[in-house]
Amino acid sequence: MRIARNGTWFYGGSPIRRQSLVKLFATVLKRDESGDFWLETPAEACRITVEDAPFVAVEMSAAGSGRDQTLIFRTNVDENVMAGPDHPIRVVLAPGTAEPSPYVRVRDGLEALIARAVFYDLVELGVEQARDGETVFGVWSGGAFFVLGETGRR
Repeated sequence: MRIARNGTWFYGGSPIRRQSLVKLFATVLKRDESGDFWLETPAEACRITVEDAPFVAVEMSAAGSGRDQTLIFRTNVDENVMAGPDHPIRVVLAPGTAEPSPYVRVRDGLEALIARAVFYDLVELGVEQARDGETVFGVWSGGAFFVLGETGRR
């Protein structure tokens, strides 16, 4: 089994088209200490290849503003997660291109890649914040500030 970067689940090289089956598999998806992904049931465990993150954040809603803002993401398997200290947002820059790949932690070390359109919505909510003598750009959610990028200003 394999999960593509766009969140499509495959079995035997073919996409799994039944969303209810994908959702069921997602409930038993685990990640071990070495970073490997497994589908674990009480009866057996099956290793699964994940190209990037196992889930994709396909929608975001925001409520409140400033430090009181909350951001809730919906994944491609219909899990909702509110970004905050237990569900941080992080951005990884690709070497060479510096293209951002944003993620939100869903559960138990499993993350969702934030879809490009959702990331644009997230950036629209961004604010500048002084941190360690530098100005960074990010968003508030659940009482935590998450850096989306550097501004280059001190």
